[in-house]
Amino acid sequence: MAYMRLGDLLKTAGLINEEQLQKALEIQKTTRQRLGTVLIDSGIITEQDFIDAMSQQLGIQYVDLTKEHIPTEMARILPKNIAKKHSVVPLRLNRDELVLAMVDPMNFVAIDEVRTATRKRVSPRIAQSAAVDRAIATLYGNEGAARAIEAMRSEAGGAQAQQEAAAQEIADESVTAPTVRLVNSIIERAVTERASDIHMEPREKEMVVRMRIDGVLRQILTVPKDLMGSVISRIKVMSNLDLTERRSPQDGRTNVRVKGVEIDLRVSTLPTIYGEKITIRLLNKSAQLLKADSLGLFGENLEKFNRLMENSDGMVLIVGPTGSGKSSTMYTMINTLNVEEVNLVTLEDPVEYNIDGVNQVQINDKVNMTFANGLRSILRQDPDIIAVGEIRDGETAQIALRAAITGHYVLSTIHTNSAISMLDRLLDIGCEPYLIAEAVKGVISQRLVRRICPDCRTEYIADEEELARMGLPRNRENVKIYKGKGCPNCYHTGYRGRIAVFEIILFSKNSKRLIADNVPRAQLMEEIKREGNYRSLEENARELVEMGITTVSEMTRILNATDQ
Repeated sequence: MAYMRLGDLLKTAGLINEEQLQKALEIQKTTRQRLGTVLIDSGIITEQDFIDAMSQQLGIQYVDLTKEHIPTEMARILPKNIAKKHSVVPLRLNRDELVLAMVDPMNFVAIDEVRTATRKRVSPRIAQSAAVDRAIATLYGNEGAARAIEAMRSEAGGAQAQQEAAAQEIADESVTAPTVRLVNSIIERAVTERASDIHMEPREKEMVVRMRIDGVLRQILTVPKDLMGSVISRIKVMSNLDLTERRSPQDGRTNVRVKGVEIDLRVSTLPTIYGEKITIRLLNKSAQLLKADSLGLFGENLEKFNRLMENSDGMVLIVGPTGSGKSSTMYTMINTLNVEEVNLVTLEDPVEYNIDGVNQVQINDKVNMTFANGLRSILRQDPDIIAVGEIRDGETAQIALRAAITGHYVLSTIHTNSAISMLDRLLDIGCEPYLIAEAVKGVISQRLVRRICPDCRTEYIADEEELARMGLPRNRENVKIYKGKGCPNCYHTGYRGRIAVFEIILFSKNSKRLIADNVPRAQLMEEIKREGNYRSLEENARELVEMGITTVSEMTRILNATDQ
């Protein structure tokens, strides 16, 4: 490869001018980052501009890593520390030539170090940075898992790893027992992929490991049937579960640290015909709390949300099925309300995020610290704002509602399918209609939809079927909507990340009177709509479709899940 300075190459390609180059070089002196990274991070060029310039000016081939099958033995060719240090991943070996995917193919220091470590000629390819990061995590994670499985089989009797500290540091280079290494590699992979859950499912001939990423389960690896027991036992040891109990479900939890980040693991076991199924929910306790507009709130919904936040008493309920983002919304509200002038106390099971300045109480059934008992104690602590993680029973609901009508501002969540069905749920667990009407100021119902990947979003004209699904006339012409074509950054799914769809109801005096009279729900909804400040989940979802944030299919999916 002929040597040419990157700045000169990009100027030749017409992507930057001398002034922009000098500006980037000044930034580089401070950050010590590579010039390409500085230019991309500063918004002077895009990553795709950089890739195109490398391909056209230097003839370096672009490689889509999501379509590449990288053999696990490549992890033994190049050490992981070098791959991570220089953002490179080995693809294949052609005799004495190593094909190497790189974020920056002009990083000659990286090429020299790879050449020295492998004793092979290096043939560089250019790839997107996110794809390289994922490929490194996948390659070395799979290789680590394969080595751990091999070692587990070779160990006499499959000796179990001893229990370690509850909050342990997970690292690839661990020299601990192979079972521990395998479980660690699975957890680290889940964190890298931003998975919310890990499912370990016993089948007839193997155990399948799947991860929920952006709400969708994806198979990651399989564990041989004869090693399944060792993996399950290791997870039970970590989460303080009974190793000898295999016929009854168990629940436990533990904390681990992955790359310096503390992760809370909630573990659940379930007996199946082929063995115990393990599900692990991952909670990043150091994650940044969101702001209201980041949740997906805008326009009228944002105004109503802010009005609810201005209350000094009463109850606000956040409703939706499991996995609809209720906890994120409640933590956003808590974070916003957390000011020096108020005493804010939460009652949670478990405490998902640690918030400085908030008095957070952990539910503990073993010492009778239930939601109801905890709420009674909190009321003796002179609270201004009380956040109850979830209303699960009539006793908790009654105490919370009475607290809301005696000068306290109460936040809580409840599992229902829609905003208005919150009333049926509270009545079902024994709450009186007059108490609900007096206490509840408003209700926030929500669902999560997948965002269109910003890197491959494309515009097109909606067809008749899509117009009908959006609730628009079939004969309407030239309605532009969007979808993701699929690219390496989204695993060719067309989606990356999620956003909430909201339905927010603020109860007026008239609607409260109807609630107290326990009128039919249809009559209550007529009054709420007549007041003119009601926007349904369908309307909010349609707005997101028209704005190019999500797709018609995602809108249809969440609406089919409601009872409206």
